[in-house]
Amino acid sequence: MAAMFRRCCGVLKSLSRSDWRSQHTKAAVQREPGLGFNFELTEQQKEFQATARKFAREEVIPVAAEYDKTGEYPLPLIKKAWELGLMNTHIPGSCGGLGLGIFDACLITEELAYGCTGVQTCIEANSLGQMPIIIAGNDQQQKKYLGRMTEEPMMCAYCVTEPGAGSDVASIKTKAEKKGDEYIINGQKMWITNGGKANWYFLLARSDPDPKTPAGKAFTGFIVEADTPGVQIGRKELNMGQRCSDTRGIVFEDVKVPKENVLIGEGAGFKIAMGAFDKTRPPVAAGAVGLAQRALDEATKYALERKTFGKLLVEIYEGTAQIQRLIIAREHIGKYKN
Repeated sequence: MAAMFRRCCGVLKSLSRSDWRSQHTKAAVQREPGLGFNFELTEQQKEFQATARKFAREEVIPVAAEYDKTGEYPLPLIKKAWELGLMNTHIPGSCGGLGLGIFDACLITEELAYGCTGVQTCIEANSLGQMPIIIAGNDQQQKKYLGRMTEEPMMCAYCVTEPGAGSDVASIKTKAEKKGDEYIINGQKMWITNGGKANWYFLLARSDPDPKTPAGKAFTGFIVEADTPGVQIGRKELNMGQRCSDTRGIVFEDVKVPKENVLIGEGAGFKIAMGAFDKTRPPVAAGAVGLAQRALDEATKYALERKTFGKLLVEIYEGTAQIQRLIIAREHIGKYKN
């Protein structure tokens, strides 16, 4: 198995050195006169898809049920995913990453979700936490906080949601008050994925106390080191599903953040947070596709194996479906006669 991982790593590293970044988005969609669009995957995309599929089926599926039962964080799987290049796919090449696009991430996420959406959520949450820095961070911020994630497997988190503000981001209450060359942050975040495992957070806080200030100018985005004094990590939530995912509340009490950790500038936070959502919500949908495919495959397998009343379930279903079709047909015939 170790040899397999080494081979996969070699493939992915060779891709990162090739012309992958110039091909991974546009090469898959080509138009030829009279033939419409070609949605065939590039060879590089096929390599990533195959690597993610092999990892999900051979490494994730055999242990997924145990992780879901215990709620233990799947650190060994995360480390292997990092080694294979299946994590942090959006990090640009200037920071040591592969700089993959949204569609590429969707291909990988779909395969990971087939294995376990709890594991997939842990991995994909890193992209959400990183995206504000990718789209709005300066060179120094990107190299410091994104660069370290390509050097060793570590997590980050996106701290926006609060107990009273989920999808309504404009209603968040966490405050940031500027004092000299730093900001003092106070507030509470809730349901933060990777909250207890993150090395650093993207944090959205209200920097303008005037309630009449438009959302587009009232909030500021910060990068906060997880070990900063005043950061208090809450208990792990007992999720209804995806139990191995680390979901927690986080309290910020007089947390000091230097001004150099502000993204773009004061008041730009809301637009940054929304921009991060735009680029990280498609993989969430792709994960749902992977989960749906797994559910279909498992249901099909069970229906072809399980017998009751001397018949396979699939045979009973086929007979039931035929009866239903006959009933519907008879109802329609009756309507025509009347």
